[in-house]
Formats: sequence, structure tokens, C-alpha cells
Amino acid sequence: MAEVEGAGEIEEFKKNDRVLILAPHPDDETIGCAGIIQKAVKAGAQVEVVYLTNGDSNQLAFIVYEKRLTFRKAEFIHMGQVRRQEAINAMKLLGLDENKLIFLGYPDFGTFSIFTRYWQAQRPYRSILTRVSRVPYKNDLSFGSPYTGESILSDLEKIILGYKPTKIFCSHPADVNVDHKSLYLFLQIALRDLRKQIPRPKVYPYLIHYLGWPKPRHYHPELDLEAPDSLADSRIKWLKLSLTPQELELKHQAVLCYKSQTKTSAFYLLSFARKNELFGDYPDIELTGKDSLEEMVGSFLDFFKMSTDLRRQGLFTNESLIEGQKEVSYSIEDGCLRIRVGKDKELVRRFSLILYIFGFNDKSPFASMPKIRIVTRHEAIKIYDGKKIIKPAGIRLSLAPDDLVLRIPLNILGDPDFILISVKAYGGKLPSSATGFRKIVIKDKGGK
Repeated sequence: MAEVEGAGEIEEFKKNDRVLILAPHPDDETIGCAGIIQKAVKAGAQVEVVYLTNGDSNQLAFIVYEKRLTFRKAEFIHMGQVRRQEAINAMKLLGLDENKLIFLGYPDFGTFSIFTRYWQAQRPYRSILTRVSRVPYKNDLSFGSPYTGESILSDLEKIILGYKPTKIFCSHPADVNVDHKSLYLFLQIALRDLRKQIPRPKVYPYLIHYLGWPKPRHYHPELDLEAPDSLADSRIKWLKLSLTPQELELKHQAVLCYKSQTKTSAFYLLSFARKNELFGDYPDIELTGKDSLEEMVGSFLDFFKMSTDLRRQGLFTNESLIEGQKEVSYSIEDGCLRIRVGKDKELVRRFSLILYIFGFNDKSPFASMPKIRIVTRHEAIKIYDGKKIIKPAGIRLSLAPDDLVLRIPLNILGDPDFILISVKAYGGKLPSSATGFRKIVIKDKGGK
């Protein structure tokens, strides 16, 4: 794990702060921000927590907690109600009443699909396990809302506009859990939409799901929470919040309120109950038509350091591992976004990529903007806009021994003012490396 001794302490809360905790699932607010909540409450600040989902699709947790196997949709909705009550209990322990908690009830393990594919949709997303297409929880703010991108974005914007937070704590763009990624993405769009209506709050992402992290597992209150090694050189400026022994013990007890989860994952959840909490985001990448490719280098997450553990579990083979994965970099050239991904010379036909690219244009509603997914395999390429395969002119792929280069005309991306982009590389069937979602601000469209 990367040392965080050089990380600064997060600034102290003030009485006039309005703190908003955004949690993808019930328990994320506790394992990521229990210390934040306690210190903000002690300072007299306002604190509210918003839950994107009720966490109703954890099959293993359901089986262990209920001691029975079921595939009935009502049972999974019941699990969402259980987790809702667990969140209420945990937050009461940390000093927050139920009226400070907002549950949206969108589909667990479905919100990334909604973000990427369900805008202006004739049919909303349908949850895999609950098999419903609208929020089923009568006590949730969004009861009856369809599972669409517009619903989630509208709810989030109404909450932020009404509450006017000064500080927002949200899931991290490098988190490997899809609901955690999507909540960060929805927040970025919401804040841009509201930029003229409220002062921009400070945003502090917290990391929960990341392969091989944190270590060691189990409850270690004597240890610091350190950043993953593979994010050490990612330019993330980490901030930490130090917990007193009393705050740490209260966090420990709050985690244990989630009995439905700790029966299967206590070894993992309690590994976040340490001497500090950790927050940090990638810096924006600013590009103009004058930027060169070499100047804009983003860091790949180096999964090579985790390969030993994964091989022991039978998840990695030598054939599926890219050793010495190089960089990914971006530039704007002649009205195109150019993406270069370094690769091993030995990888030819086994090398493939998946890219997610979401553009935001100040003059267009985000719902109408392209939601681009690009899949390459060797020199073949498929391009999706939402759920549809498209064949736009102008996209070029070049595969060389050392790299793959993609040129994508900006008009295909909706002539964006900024884009949110993630790149995942494969050397076989399993991903070998990936970037967290990066925000690229396009200052000049390069002569388009």
C-alpha cells in the first residue's frame, strides 16, 4: 500500500458547513465516511446522507442472512428494506436522525447500465433480481420513478439545489464497483448543470472497492488506511481524516449495524475501521488543439502487482496478464480526440480495449448527448451509442507493436466541452489494466 504520510489533513468542519454524503449502497457511508459524519455533527454542521440504491442485489448476503435460497423478486425487495433499516440504525449511532437520510431506491448493480444506456429510453432498465423497472420502495423519495438516467439525474439535482451543500463526499471514479462509478458520473453532470444556480461545493471522493485493497483484511484499528500502490503515481492528491480512538470505536460499532453484510463480509468491511479515512480525486486534464500527445499522460492502474493473489484464486493466467503495461495519453488534433494506449510488443491478436466516453455540452441536455462505448479486438472495432451499434465516419484505429491509437472526431462525441473517459485493456479474457474515469476539459477543439 502507498504511504499517505505526505497527504494533507482534510480541513476542519465549520458550523455553517452543509455536508452531503452520497452513498451508492447502505454501508458505504459508514465504511467510507463514518469519521466525517461524526466530526461534522460535533462541529454543528448540517449533514445529510443520500443512498442511490437500497443494496437489494447481494445474493450471497441474502442467502447467509436469511438462511435460505430464493429467487422471488419480493424477497430481494425485502433485503433492500432490511438494509435501509440497518442504515437508519448505523446513522443514529453516529448522530444522524432518520429525517437526515434520503433513500432513492434505484437498482443495485444497475445504475451504470442506466448511465450508459437508458436515456430517452422507450423502456426503462429492468433489475436483474428484483425484476422491476421502477423504484419499488414506498418510503423512498423516488418511489415509482422509472429506472432511467433522467430520473436519477433529476433526483440528484433537486436534492443538491435544495440543500446547497458546501462539501460533498462521493464514491471514487477509480472504484471498480459499477454503482460507485455511476454515482460519481451522475454527480459530475449534476454539478455542471447546476453551475449557475449554486456555488460549486468541494467534492471529496472516497474509495471502497479496489482489487487487493485494503490489506491486511479484518479489523486493525492500530493501522493507517493507505492508498493503493497502483494509484500512488496517479496524480491524485490524497487527503486524510484522522480519527480519535472514540470515533474509531463508534465507526466499528456502526459497521456492525449492517448485520446482513457482516455475516459474509465482516473481514472486508471492518478493514476500513482504521486510524484515518482517505479522500482524493484525479485532477482535471485540460486539452487544447496545441497540446501534444506526450504532455498529457494518464496513469494506468497496474494490476501486475496483484497478479500473485489473483493467480492463487485461479482468476489470472499468464495468458491473460499484460506485464509492463504502458501509459494511456490524450490529445486534441484537427478536431479529433486522439487516445494512445501503450502495449506489450508480444500482444497482437489478444490485445483489446473497451472505452467509455461521455461528453457534456453546455448547450445540449446531457440526456441527448452520445453515450459512446468503443470495443476493439486486434484491428476490429465496434462503436455503440447507448444500446445501439453505430457506424460513424471518421473514427480511425491504428495498431502498432508498441501502442494502439484511436482518433475520434469530436462531433461524434457531441462537440463536448468536457468528457468523462475510462479505458480498460485486455490481454485475454480478463482485464489486465484500467483507468478510473478521468475528466478531460476541452479548451480548444483543435481547428474543428
